[in-house]
Amino acid sequence: MIITRTPFRVSFCGGGSDLASFYEQHGGCVLSSSINKYMYISVHPYFDEKYTSLKYSENELVDDLSKIKHRILNSVLNQRKLSGVEISSTADVPAGTGLGSSSTFTVGLLHAIYSYKGQYVSKATLAEEACEVEINRLGAPIGKQDQYAAAFGGLNFIRFKRNGSTSVEPIMMKPETYNKLQNNLIMFYTGTSRSANTILSEQKNNISQQETTKNLQQMCTLAEEMKAALQEDDLSSFGEILNRGWLLKKTLASGISNPDIDHAYDVAMENGALGGKLLGAGGGGFFLFYCEPHNQEKLRTAIGLKKMDFKLEYDGSSVVHVGDKYWN
Repeated sequence: MIITRTPFRVSFCGGGSDLASFYEQHGGCVLSSSINKYMYISVHPYFDEKYTSLKYSENELVDDLSKIKHRILNSVLNQRKLSGVEISSTADVPAGTGLGSSSTFTVGLLHAIYSYKGQYVSKATLAEEACEVEINRLGAPIGKQDQYAAAFGGLNFIRFKRNGSTSVEPIMMKPETYNKLQNNLIMFYTGTSRSANTILSEQKNNISQQETTKNLQQMCTLAEEMKAALQEDDLSSFGEILNRGWLLKKTLASGISNPDIDHAYDVAMENGALGGKLLGAGGGGFFLFYCEPHNQEKLRTAIGLKKMDFKLEYDGSSVVHVGDKYWN
């Protein structure tokens, strides 16, 4: 048996500029970090090699790979002609909550299959192939940041170049600044999940509008400012940049926010938060706020939402178990 562990991510600034319709014209960038919440994927030979068993939120048992209902599993297993296995996935957080679950699943699945076949794979290759599966083969209206965050891990500035290439630059900062940043971040679950595709499809269509393009360019500028502040060990402007980025993000598509979300955000800002945002495409999922520790209990009480403890992490997608088996 092979088991991979692949992290979810939080994106601080620049989300939306990783859509090809934007970065191919203007270039894009995102500042994000992986966190210690994970997707686990296991691959094991199935007892009856005529069948392939798949266990995720549903169970599938098929005698023909073309019958697989799960689109990502269908695409990856058919492309690699891998059958006669049992594949299971378990996640620390549910899908549709803004932490990049679909891409985390894809990266972890590819890593598990490479390892099951006894093949080494680089983090860059994992990210690139996950983008190929989700964006090019399955036509998902998503960007590229989640795949790179899941594969590489760590706190990174990710740049999306006009020629389609991507670079990942780790943020270098003093350990005490890193720890302070981590301690000043607090996350709450809104209680609702959503499909990102509807929001992202509208956002993708809106990129042709001058105002949307302008706002995305401003978000990239903010991401550059945030990167510079962290590298200079200056957290004084971090919350302010988060807030400015959120106000811009809300303009990109109609479903990103709603009155309930706006109210919760206003309550947070009135009770100690210095800035924040909804993670992922928006519409629900997790709120991330920058709030100094002495105000966090006040914020938690006022907002009245479920708090999720987390830490930033370094590793990216990793193989955490290799059992005894022959290599295919």
